[in-house]
Amino acid sequence: MTTMSPGKKKPDLVSFMFAEQPDGSYVTSLRGEAVLREPLLNKGTAFSQEERAELGLEGLLPPVVETLEEQAKRMYAQYRAQPSDLLKNVYLAALRDRNEVLYYRLLADHLREMLPIVYDPTVAEAIKLYSDEYRRPRGVYLSIDDPGGIERAFANLMLGPDDVDLIVASDAEEILGIGDWGVGGGAGIAAGKLAVYTAAAGLDPGRAIPVALDVGTDNEALLNDPGYVGNRHSRVRGKRYDEFIDAYVTTATRMFPGALLHWEDFGPSNARRILEKYTGRICTFNDDMQGTGAIVLAAMLSAVRASGTPMREQRIVIFGSGTAGIGIADQLRDAMVRDGLDEDAATRRIWPIDKQGLLVDDMKDLRDFQQSYARPRAELAGWAGDKHGISLAEVVERVKPTMLLGTSTVHGAFTEEIVRTMAAGVDRPIIFPISNPTERIEAMPADLLRWSDGRALIATGIPIEPITHDGVTYCIAQANNALLYPGLGLGVVVARARRVSPGMLQAAAEAVGGMVDSTSPGAALLPQVDNLREISATVAVAVANRAAEEHLARVDLRDTVQQVQEAMWQPAYRHVHGNGQ
Repeated sequence: MTTMSPGKKKPDLVSFMFAEQPDGSYVTSLRGEAVLREPLLNKGTAFSQEERAELGLEGLLPPVVETLEEQAKRMYAQYRAQPSDLLKNVYLAALRDRNEVLYYRLLADHLREMLPIVYDPTVAEAIKLYSDEYRRPRGVYLSIDDPGGIERAFANLMLGPDDVDLIVASDAEEILGIGDWGVGGGAGIAAGKLAVYTAAAGLDPGRAIPVALDVGTDNEALLNDPGYVGNRHSRVRGKRYDEFIDAYVTTATRMFPGALLHWEDFGPSNARRILEKYTGRICTFNDDMQGTGAIVLAAMLSAVRASGTPMREQRIVIFGSGTAGIGIADQLRDAMVRDGLDEDAATRRIWPIDKQGLLVDDMKDLRDFQQSYARPRAELAGWAGDKHGISLAEVVERVKPTMLLGTSTVHGAFTEEIVRTMAAGVDRPIIFPISNPTERIEAMPADLLRWSDGRALIATGIPIEPITHDGVTYCIAQANNALLYPGLGLGVVVARARRVSPGMLQAAAEAVGGMVDSTSPGAALLPQVDNLREISATVAVAVANRAAEEHLARVDLRDTVQQVQEAMWQPAYRHVHGNGQ
């Protein structure tokens, strides 16, 4: 597909399926059933009689002409009739494959209800069935066994250098709690992420590309499944892997120089290293690290307002110090630096704990990204510890943290004893058990409120219904990345930013956290997901303005609010013209 923006030279219509005109309509060289097979063109029963005559659709559709609203009402009834969340996901995927506008209209109308269906947690179950349920390919599949084919694959999309705003890529090593899921994981998670970008922030689905980076899989079930559609060998690592990633980055940025490159669900051995390699060179973003860190920072800034203890005085214990945990640590550290500490002092106010206990500088198995946060052994003289290292309970007792963050996926790790010990040393304990799904959360909010006598400031990684404790109703914030990354991406697109800076992430976090009054009794620390478009627009304005302030914007931002609104793609049908051939 090739699309055009106003002011572009009209391309040769013989060589592509359809193009956008300056008035927002489409012109296409397709006819008949080929029109109905193109998801961004197909309107089904909403094609007018004029369009049916011009596009060769007469007799190929029932005679009634319906509105988008009428179609959406029928689709919602069919969706509700599906007997399980997985089948609802399958139903929506099939709808997306035949009519993208109708799909996004349905999603926009019921976003809070459908977000857990099209993305986390249900998408993980759909990914497991990817090969068995394989239907329509979506996006680009790049194989480490054919690095020379990267450019051919992108070229086959027939998109020009100014036609792409966003590329989401995954190698599927760490998919949403289910681990390595090969090519289906990469394709499924990239497509799901783009669906949220469009539904929540209006990123044009015709200007975004999902990419599955197939580097093999270590999942024996997939390798021994005769129906598996990916590369049948173990994961490639080391120099060959790095060369493949570099070939992807080099080709994508050369062919689509204005695109934001988004990394999703890479393993800890690769995620941080890739981000650090490219972040200063291209416009790139890792949601697992930066997005998670920014949304936790947003909740933290709200909690700081409610507690009255400034960032520079926080003592933070992080239980679970992998890619996400340390990514969060980085942003909390940077926030403390902005509040007056130097970087070393801010780093010393964070105590990270992983499988081997509190991270200590003489441990032999520290990952490179953990080393700067490891405590000096000499600092821990007199601490007990055991063969499993220094425990969470001992760290909480000795450090008396103001914040306890969980990214461990260890259900029940925040015990009553630990929480009561923490609450005894601080007036408003900040406790964020953000692991998900529910069976992996470190503690349930109702217990945290009871053990802290209602004083805890809580954010979780799962949706929680309001809780009443001692006559006060508490709205529990969900640290859902969807509150932040769609707006961040939209802001980057509007500004045509050269890169994603720490300042832009900070602006996004401040925008989200600033949308609630966390000082009211029982108030949530973050906004609800009911109106993600409003949240995303607010974030986008803040991000674009920060990009301009940092001289990273490549366009003139005269009226950022209006430019953001104009950039948001709407799920509405456009008139479709034939090209007269």
